[in-house]
Amino acid sequence: MAVSFLLVGCGKIGQRHAALISTQAKLLAVCDIDLPKASALATNFGVEYFADFNTMLLAHPKAGVVVICTPNGLHAAQSISALHHGFHVLCEKPMALTSIDCSLMMKAASLALKRLFIVKQNRFNPPVVAVKKILDENRLGKILSFQLSCFWNRDKAYYQDSWKGTLTLDGGTLFTQFSHFIDLLYWMLGDVKTIQAITKNSNHQGIIEFEDNGVVLMELNSGAIGTINYTVNSCKENMEGSLTIFGEKGTVKIGGQYLNELKYQQIEDYVIAPLKKGNPANQYGAYQGSMSNHAEVYEQVIAALQAHEEPFVTNSFEALKTVEIIERIYFSANTGKC
Repeated sequence: MAVSFLLVGCGKIGQRHAALISTQAKLLAVCDIDLPKASALATNFGVEYFADFNTMLLAHPKAGVVVICTPNGLHAAQSISALHHGFHVLCEKPMALTSIDCSLMMKAASLALKRLFIVKQNRFNPPVVAVKKILDENRLGKILSFQLSCFWNRDKAYYQDSWKGTLTLDGGTLFTQFSHFIDLLYWMLGDVKTIQAITKNSNHQGIIEFEDNGVVLMELNSGAIGTINYTVNSCKENMEGSLTIFGEKGTVKIGGQYLNELKYQQIEDYVIAPLKKGNPANQYGAYQGSMSNHAEVYEQVIAALQAHEEPFVTNSFEALKTVEIIERIYFSANTGKC
C-alpha cells in the first residue's frame, strides 16, 4: 500500500518534494499561507490545497506523513502539531532553531509513537559515502585535524521580500546555508569538545539580521582539531564546499561547490575507486543549493514505514546534534566563551 503524504510549504523546496512524492508515493494535499502558491502547486498535482495547516491535518486524518518545507522557525511547532495529530513527520533542515525545540519534537514523536525524519540528503553524495566508509573502516587511522570550507554567494536579491535573513524564521547563515556541512562534520568525525568562533556581518548590513561570514576553531572529543571557514560573500556565485581530513594513515579532500567531488586522496595501502557521478545541485532560480538527493531520502523514509527499516539519513538525534553545535558556535561568537 502506497504511503500518503501531506505537504506544508509550497516554495521551491516544497515543489521539489511534491514532485518526488508523486513519483514514489501519493500526495493528498498541500498547504501554504500564500494561497496562489498553494493553488498552483495543487493544480500541478491534482490535489487539494489549504491556507491553514491544522485545517489540512483535520481534513486528511488517514494520511501517513506530513512533510515540513516551511521557514526554519516554523519547523518545531508544525512538526509537533502533526505528531500530536497522529502523523509521521519528514522535516526539512534544519530540524529547528534551538536544541530545546528539537528535544520537544523528539518527545512528541515518542509520545505519539510516530517517526520523525529529518532531511539529510548530502549524506548520499558519492564522495561523502566513500569517505564515510573508509572512516568507519579506520583506513585513515587516528584523525589528527580537519578543514571545513563553505564559500557561497547570497546577494541582496536572495533576501529581498523574504523570511530569509530574519532571526526568527531563518536563524542564521549556519542554519539555512550550511547546516548540511555541520551535519556531515558530526556524522563523519564525531562530537565537538570545545568551540571558539568569530562571526561578522561584513557585506549584508541592513539586509540580514545576523552574520554573513565566520571562522570557527574546534577540538573534537576524539582529540582532532580543525576549523570551519564560511561565507556567503563569494563574488557572484558559489565557490566551494569542501572537507579535508588529515589522519595518521591518509589524507582526503571532498570538494566541488557542494561536497560533490573527491578532490584528493593519499591513503596508505588503499585507493578510493573512481566514483559514479552524483546528482546535480538543486536549482533555486538564480542560485543553487546542495545536492538533489531527495529521491534517496524518500526511498528510505518509505522503506522505514513499510518494512520497519532504520534510515541512516534521517536520524533525529543526529539532527539535534547539528543544531546544538550551531548554537554553540553562535554562543561563542556572541560571548567570547568556548
